[in-house]
Amino acid sequence: MIYFDNSATTRPYKEALDSFLTVSSEYFGNPSSLHSMGGQAEKLLSQAREQVAKLLKVKAAEIYFTSGGTESNNIAIKGAVIMNRNKGRHIITSSVEHASVHAAMEQLGQEGFEITYLPVNENGRIRVEDVEKAIRKDTILISIMQVNNEVGTVQPIKEIGEMLKNHPAILFHVDTVQGIGKVPLSLYNSNVDLCSLSAHKFHGLKGTGALFIREGARLAPLFSGGNQERMMRSGTENVAGAVAMAKALRMTMDKSDSGTRRMKKIQTILRTGLREIEGVVIHTPIENSAPHIVNFSLNGMKSEVFIHALEQQGVFVSTTSACSSKRKSPSKTLLAMGIPESLAESAIRISLSFENTEEEAKTAILAMKNTANQLRKVMN
Repeated sequence: MIYFDNSATTRPYKEALDSFLTVSSEYFGNPSSLHSMGGQAEKLLSQAREQVAKLLKVKAAEIYFTSGGTESNNIAIKGAVIMNRNKGRHIITSSVEHASVHAAMEQLGQEGFEITYLPVNENGRIRVEDVEKAIRKDTILISIMQVNNEVGTVQPIKEIGEMLKNHPAILFHVDTVQGIGKVPLSLYNSNVDLCSLSAHKFHGLKGTGALFIREGARLAPLFSGGNQERMMRSGTENVAGAVAMAKALRMTMDKSDSGTRRMKKIQTILRTGLREIEGVVIHTPIENSAPHIVNFSLNGMKSEVFIHALEQQGVFVSTTSACSSKRKSPSKTLLAMGIPESLAESAIRISLSFENTEEEAKTAILAMKNTANQLRKVMN
């Protein structure tokens, strides 16, 4: 099996699974309980928070555990605008955000907030100048993803953050779910106020994530209850998930340099091989792109048919993002990039992890060539 759908989810590290099992079976106390078992769980939770903070080079008090990227994005966006709605009701985002951000924006639009959706160029990248031009006196939040989950375009986060130093009242949220461990990001140096991440994108477990909230930034909590996570996210904490997440993040960061170099080599092999297949159009840009994503279309061929045929040869890829792959509509990211609808409807995404190899890439390209040729014969 060759698994090339890592942007949807990664295989958990064995060490992360072991940590989860150990904590779940031996330290299962509620961290809010007063007895010693609760104290042990609380200590493990605090240690996990400190480890995540150290790896992100921020303060432990700025890390809040969540159930994943979608919840982190919703807390950041909705919490920010609810808390600051008296200061203004204008939000800026891009036209190529993840579904959890886009849907949150649509919901806020229905509540009377005004949303500016910035366009992207043919490479899927926004311009810092466009961000600055969109800022108004009543702008309270800017939300931009670091790495696009469909085509891998890296947005100019540091440059936007630098520009926003002239607008200190505006909160800056970054979705780094696809970038963590693969594309460097200094939260402090980039002037980021809020940042979302999800454990299962870097070999942790599904259902665990985190939100960085810069010290001094104020959000309204979305959940009511026992005031866990320093009143930001009520609900009994997933201690085992947090510990496993900290373990997975540490292992990912340790492998980051060597793993990224390997993925770049694999990406080159994939690009070279894809260009040799008739009808292939590669959408992922060469510059300002993450090392783990290659998005392409097979002209005149339905992506679902190609994916299922490829699966028969043991190669697993995807269409758009996992959150919208079962819908029949074309990729909104590709449409925003100016890609014709016919090509956007046939888009395929290959996404890598540190565990993939060059040999897998060569084998996958051969399988793609054979699959494309066989399907074209049937179509003709």
